Amino acid sequence: MVHNEEMRGAGAGTPAPQGGARGEPVLRRALSLLDQFSDERRVLGLSELARLAGMPPATALRFVRHLTEWGALERLEDGRYVVGIRLWEVATLAPRGHGVRQVALPYLEDLYEVTHHHVLLAVLEGSGAVLIDRLSSRNATEVAYRVGGRLPLRTTAVGQVLLAHSEPGLQRELIAQPGDREPGTPDMSERELRSVLASVKAEGVAVVRRVQPSRTVSVAAPVHDARGLVAAAISIVVPEGAKPAHELIPLVRAAGRAVSRSLGHRQPTSAVRSAGTEPAGMKPL
Repeated sequence: MVHNEEMRGAGAGTPAPQGGARGEPVLRRALSLLDQFSDERRVLGLSELARLAGMPPATALRFVRHLTEWGALERLEDGRYVVGIRLWEVATLAPRGHGVRQVALPYLEDLYEVTHHHVLLAVLEGSGAVLIDRLSSRNATEVAYRVGGRLPLRTTAVGQVLLAHSEPGLQRELIAQPGDREPGTPDMSERELRSVLASVKAEGVAVVRRVQPSRTVSVAAPVHDARGLVAAAISIVVPEGAKPAHELIPLVRAAGRAVSRSLGHRQPTSAVRSAGTEPAGMKPL
């Protein structure tokens, strides 16, 4: 049961100051417990959750009991906690996630059949991108990101596409923030990043090469919705040397345009003519 006190306020699950800020919305404090789970911390004990969220153990216990009751957390036999499947059930209702994925999946599969490497679909969320789908062959090269995980905007191809097409105010804010130190990708100054994003927006494609966790080339293109806004980014990730980027670019562009059409986007006639024909070796999308 959720008490009236817990219904006041809302916000992102950001960690609370030590001891909890007086007057801070209780719901936000509860969400801050969920915010402590990550790829590196998938299983946490109550004392760890309390310490990481900056709240007294008794308060953390009260919130954890409510979250477990609802299904947001699950308690293991050893007393530690993991994220509950109920959160996944709710998350699949997000139209920017599951809705886009459902429309895009047939075209992702077509793209995968042509390349037999990684095919990614991501959406913008806050200061990062969230990977909502990934198709990969058993022998595909190693990549750093999982479905449901966050990708940096500056150093990934899907991230650069989403950042290049974000609202000007948000773009300025994100560019001005300190860059993520992503292993395997070169650091870019603010000026260099602005130049890269201008090119991505003009060309309709982003190309990123990295050396960790493996040497790869990633090519991404935008997916537009019925209003003409960029709803997602689609990309191929292949081992360096497997295929030259200039061969991948038309494939990814074609897939992006096909998903866009299925979302109700209609390209101007001039844009369709300049795009040319679909590449050989890929069935019309």
